[in-house]
Amino acid sequence: MSVPAWLWAVTIAGLLLVVLADLTADSRRRHTVTVPEAARWLGIYVSLAVLFGLGIWFFAGGTYAGEFFGGYITEYSLSVDNLFVFMIIMGSFRVPAVHQHRVLLVGIVIALFMRGAFIAVGALAINALSWLFYLFAAFLIYTSVNLVRQGMGADEEWTEPKVVGLVRRLLPVTDRFCGAKTTVRLDGKRWFTPMLIVMIAIGLTDLLFALDSIPAIFGLTREPFLVCTANSFALMALRQLYVLLGGLLKKLVYLSYGLAAILALIGVKLVLHALHENELPFLNDGNAIPIPEISIEISLMVIVGVLAITTVASLVAVRRNPALVAPAEEDGHPGGSAPDLPPQQLIRADQRTARPGSDQPTHR
Repeated sequence: MSVPAWLWAVTIAGLLLVVLADLTADSRRRHTVTVPEAARWLGIYVSLAVLFGLGIWFFAGGTYAGEFFGGYITEYSLSVDNLFVFMIIMGSFRVPAVHQHRVLLVGIVIALFMRGAFIAVGALAINALSWLFYLFAAFLIYTSVNLVRQGMGADEEWTEPKVVGLVRRLLPVTDRFCGAKTTVRLDGKRWFTPMLIVMIAIGLTDLLFALDSIPAIFGLTREPFLVCTANSFALMALRQLYVLLGGLLKKLVYLSYGLAAILALIGVKLVLHALHENELPFLNDGNAIPIPEISIEISLMVIVGVLAITTVASLVAVRRNPALVAPAEEDGHPGGSAPDLPPQQLIRADQRTARPGSDQPTHR
């Protein structure tokens, strides 16, 4: 698939304009995002993704369109599982409900830029070293096993990234939020608020999620243009899912099994593709092994089918046995939040805040 530079530029500019429009709308919003608002924006993002995929179908053919839709659905489904961790982060920092949408947006924008670099490096590496497919396949299968263990009762906990802890130790941070501000001046000194820290936490955590999602989409397509756009569309619509799904996330008790099956399928697909392009000297003397591969059509049908089955099965199981859903802890719920303080009250709050270099957390 040959993508001219001008098309890359137009696509990136279009995606940035959409994010800018979302940021503008968010800056004017002074209330907690409602379900109808989230539904409207989700409809916009999904419609744009569908139109983009149809455009690929029209100009480049059904194969590339199938790869885009397969990658988009896979990235989006993996993102649903990641929302659990986002909820834990929001609860840990006690982010006010009215600001959670903005935190997610800025954190996801950070992740978009970092993922772009990740995708570029991955594409160059794969094109130069086909044996990397074996490593990607092994990692995806390992991840699928972990997801099965998670579904069997292993607790999912969030550990603050070391970079976030370092930022919090080096910078003066207040212990309360001040609206949506990331910095505030108190007594002539510039202080940072927990808003900045939680944005960095969301961005870095989402980048860690890319360790399994990026190899997964490279298992469906080797086109950097499709990998980049599928990731972008999936990430941009992630915040709306956060609002719409809410408590429904905890009802998807079999989601881990479904995602494990999808990652295992893509892992097998990567192994078959690697054998088909084999360059390892100890396998068939370094020659390609003629072996059937899993087509993108089959992959797409399996991905959609597995997601549908696990969703329906989860909802039916929870309806029959409500005890399957663990009760939400007050601090871990997205709604649990610390109240905002105006700057004059932050002066008293920051007197209780650990100074730069202290190991005591300041976001509690």
